[in-house]
Amino acid sequence: MPPHPVPLGFVFRSRAKEEKAPAAVKAPLTDSKQTRDPQAKKGRPTPKRSAAQSQRRSVATTSMSRKEAAKRQREERRAQLEKQRQALATGDERYLPVRDKGPVRKFARAFVDSRFNVAEFFLPMAVVILVLSMVRVGALQSIALLLWLVVIVLIVLDSVATGFRLKKQLAERFPDDNRKGAVAYALMRSLQMRRLRLPKPQVKRGERP
Repeated sequence: MPPHPVPLGFVFRSRAKEEKAPAAVKAPLTDSKQTRDPQAKKGRPTPKRSAAQSQRRSVATTSMSRKEAAKRQREERRAQLEKQRQALATGDERYLPVRDKGPVRKFARAFVDSRFNVAEFFLPMAVVILVLSMVRVGALQSIALLLWLVVIVLIVLDSVATGFRLKKQLAERFPDDNRKGAVAYALMRSLQMRRLRLPKPQVKRGERP
């Protein structure tokens, strides 16, 4: 019998393929689902895709939460300012600024608002005196200078008398409360024109506080 023919494929088989096949078999299997964390250090295991996605979601949630918190703070601040503005017009003690709160400050405001104060007319008198001083007439300039002195003396005397009476009234009405700064607070209010005072006056002139 003739010998069995040798397959041509065996003769012409590429040795390169034969060498690559064992190497491919020996290569370790890797999990294609794993993604390398760019922040992971060398020598540490690469986190799984689910862990990386949850980390990204937490960062996004944190940034959104900060934005929402900042927006909420701005809205609360705007609402608080609006309440303060209304309180300054109505005298509502709940939303007044800290410097205006309390029964002592309320009485000090009422004490000033219930009477005429020389200091509240300082601005219109200052305008008149300034106009007189600009006129190039010696007599008028002398009158303007004299008026300045008279106005200053009157304001000082009236402020001293107001402060003395107010201090006495506060000591009688609020002996156990903190009265520090109340007299200075009232005198600063007396320097403002009545219509420009904040909080708005709650008593009429001549009315007892």
